Formats: sequence, structure tokens, C-alpha cells
Amino acid sequence: MESSGSTDCNHTLNLTGGGGSWEISDKVKLCRFLCYGSEEDVYSTRRDRNFTIDDVGVLLSMLQEGRGVEVVEEIKWFSQEGKAVKLDPSIFALALCSQHSELKTRQAAFKALKEVCLDPAHLFAFIHYKKSLREEKKRGVKGKSLLDGIWGRAPRKALSDWYNEQDAMSLAVAVTKCKKREGWSHQDLLRLSHSKPGNDAIGLISKYLAKGWKEVQVFYADKDNSEEVVKVLSYLEVVEKVKHSRDVTEVITLIEEHKLEKEQLLTEHLKSREVWSALLKEMPLDLMLRMLGNMTSNKFFEPGSSETEIVCDRIQGDTSLKKAKIHPFSILLAIEYYKKGQGYKGKTKWEPNSSILEAMDSGFYKSFMNVEPVGKCFLVAVDVSTLRNNMIPRTSVSSAIAAAAITLTFARTESNTHVLVYSEGAVVPCLLSADMTLQEATAELVKPNESTDCTLPLKWATENGKSVDVFIILTNNPLLPLTASPVEALKKYRQTSGAASKLVICDLTAFFPSIQNTEDRGILTICDFDLGAFSVIRNFAQDLI
Repeated sequence: MESSGSTDCNHTLNLTGGGGSWEISDKVKLCRFLCYGSEEDVYSTRRDRNFTIDDVGVLLSMLQEGRGVEVVEEIKWFSQEGKAVKLDPSIFALALCSQHSELKTRQAAFKALKEVCLDPAHLFAFIHYKKSLREEKKRGVKGKSLLDGIWGRAPRKALSDWYNEQDAMSLAVAVTKCKKREGWSHQDLLRLSHSKPGNDAIGLISKYLAKGWKEVQVFYADKDNSEEVVKVLSYLEVVEKVKHSRDVTEVITLIEEHKLEKEQLLTEHLKSREVWSALLKEMPLDLMLRMLGNMTSNKFFEPGSSETEIVCDRIQGDTSLKKAKIHPFSILLAIEYYKKGQGYKGKTKWEPNSSILEAMDSGFYKSFMNVEPVGKCFLVAVDVSTLRNNMIPRTSVSSAIAAAAITLTFARTESNTHVLVYSEGAVVPCLLSADMTLQEATAELVKPNESTDCTLPLKWATENGKSVDVFIILTNNPLLPLTASPVEALKKYRQTSGAASKLVICDLTAFFPSIQNTEDRGILTICDFDLGAFSVIRNFAQDLI
């Protein structure tokens, strides 16, 4: 058999190797939840962020067993290392730990607050989840091990420390960009935490949030202020000035001199083409990609204009792409949405700018440099029977283009990748190669047939002596009517090859998983497909979930 690659990741669950057990431990389920918000073996792009105690039965059991400190360490690791698809599950888990009756668990959770909740939006979410857990306990018998209140001495100190241990200028920027969320404001949190400022600059920001700009002006007018206080005071003055300015020229000057962002401006300001032009120079690239349709609709991108040139340079610039760490699939989603020429609700419409489309196409191929190889042997098998006409839900991307982009990602970034196509009882190696364009790759995959059997790629690997670490099946077809079970096919392949192989079944257009709860931690199902699915597959391949 051909040898496969190995991972350089040290934080693994030691899931595989040496014919070990494939049983699903509590820690595996915890890591699944922290990664994608479910303890089950299914990643769904439709998952709601309104978590309840029912979603974390295993996590709660681990806390009951006295493993709270261990749980908090996992929460910190997943959030700090960027392994979570979104941070909401980690923040919910931290809120749960902070409400638990065991003192050590609560202490660990509050100590980790500033390491997990890096910005105000995260902090507001943490408080929101604490309140929802308290309300859930009040409504029924669930969560008996949770505390009734949320405003004891420890949470007050943790909140106070969150504000006091920030760099003053960074905090000033953050709190003026995100003033309130989830029904909470900074004024609420400072009042409830009884926070005492750690230094004069933090004191200035606290007074600004609690009392407003006019009182700050009066209080600091005749004081001999430190250099840091003067710096923060000047920045807050700029923020207040732009909030009340109707002079476009003044607003543009303030944006350019102080790097103000969209969230710090008035809605009225965003009707100006010149204001958008100023914002574009420093706007985060992912936000720019999302805003292209609206900006084009408002005629901000005339052919040959400076705004068009700025956008094109940033979208395809090596430096900006590296800085933003934009994934090619993220650019693909933006391309297909922009090409469509209208918003999902159909109200906003635009004529796509050809120069911007060309720049996005260039940026798509350049952004593969941002995909870090896993170092495993992958076999990507594409069910070509029904790719032609289906769309990935809630996107403008067809399943054929998505399958081609997913396959290209592995072909271009993983040196040991096999690509197969299968349908109607046949499976063959695909001619798709790393140097193909997306259009060429899509053409290779769009071949109409009628039926499918997702166990065929595993049989092919067995018959051809291929040692595969991770099988990835891309399909639109339901798996229920299959005569052969993918679970049994994987077990048979493991026995024959001696490899500790895993299987990912991507139901590209499925509303519900066709296969789940297999009790085999080497099997994962993905419903639909989005950018987060790449993180899930990566973590799965590296034994992190």
C-alpha cells in the first residue's frame, strides 16, 4: 500500500492508530460541540446559535464528574487556536461553566473570560448565554447543578478585569464600534459589575460609556492629563465629531486620518460615494466582498473609477489576501453572489462590474496560498449523477461548482490526493488536476447519470491498494436506499488495508443527514456546505474532533 502523510498537530485526541477503538468518548463529543455546535456526528450549516442545556448533555456530565477545569482548557484551546467554525459554542460552554455549582469550574471559567471573549460582541454573547441559562433553570428541572444568579462577586470581578486589562486605545476603538448587542450595553455591564477603572485612560473610557461625551468634556477640561489620556480623549472627540457631522469632506478627512470604520459612521454618511471610497482603503477584505453588491447597486463603481481600481487591487493583491487569510471558497461564494446581480430577497439589484469580476477570479486562485496543508492522504470522490441542476442552500453556488471548488482545494493544497468520480455502479479516477481552472474542473464533473452508490470509492481504494487517511464523498443523493452501508464499507476497508481511515459524507444540498449516530468516531456527515465545513474536515482529519 502507498504510505500516507502524518499530521504535525500535537493537540490530538489520539483517536486513531494501531487498530484502536473507534468508540466515541465524552471528550470527542465535547470537542465536536466546541468546533461546530453539536455533540453529534453531523455538521449542519443551518445550526441555530440559540443553544440550550439539551444541546450539551455530555458537557454537563463532564462538569458533574468534576472535569470542569479540563472542559475550560478545551474551550480556551479551540477559541485561541482558531479551530472553531464560530465562537458561539465556546462562549456558551464557558457561560455554562461559569454558572456551575463547583467553585473550581467557575473560577477557571471567569479566569478564561478575557482569553475567549476577545471583543465586546463576544462579551455581550457571554452575558446573554448566562442569562438564558438562568431563565432555562427557572422554567423547569433542567440544570439543577447551575447557580440561580449571574451577578455574584466573581462575575463582577471578571467583567471588571475584562475592561481594565485591555489596552486603552484598543478598548476605545472596540467599544465605539460595538456599543450594544443581545440587549446589553457597555453601560449595563459597567453598572452591574461595579467596575473600578484600573488606570486613568480606562477611567476615561468608563466615564464616556456611563455618562456620555458632554460630561467627559467637562470633567477633563481643566485637568493635567497624561499622554495616554490625551490620546484616548482625542480619539473619542473624533468619534463624536463624525457622529454629528453632515460635512462629507470633514467625514472623509476624519476617516482617513483616524482609520474610522463603517460601524462608527451614520447611515446618512454611507449614502456618499466619496465616504465609501475613503472606507475602502482600510475596510476588512471579507466585509468588502460582502458589500460589493450593495455598493455596485448604489453606482459606486463606475468603469475606470478610482473606487473600482482600489477594490480590484485589494481583492487580487497578494499582501491583502495574505493579511485577511481569505479562503478561496469564501471568494467563490462572493463571486457567484455578485454575478447573480441581486440580493437574496430580490430587492437590491445591480449590474456586475466586469473589472471587479476579473479581479475576484484572480483573487480566487491566488487565495489557495492561504490554505495550510493537513499532510494527510485524501481521497475525494464526487457523485456526478445529479450535480448539474442543484444549488447549495442559502447561496448562489451550484453543487457542481461547489464540488469542483472543494476538489480543487484538496488537489492544489494536499500533495497526496486522489480524485474519483462515480455513479451507476462505476467508479473511475478523475482527470481533474491541480492546474485546472474552476470552469475546467466543473466540466469534468458534470456528467448526467441516474443512480449512485457512495461505497464505490472505498471498494476502489481496496482493489487498487491505496492507503487513504480520509475519504471525502461529495453527493446530492440520499443514502437511505443503498444496498451497501458506508459504515460497513469503511470497517471492511480498515480491516483489509490496516489503515485508520475516516469517512466524511458531504450531502451538498441535504436538509437532513442521511446517515448519523453511527457510533463510529471516524465517520462524519456534513449537511449543505459552507466555509466552515473546511475547518470541520481539517479538524476531523487531524484527530481534533
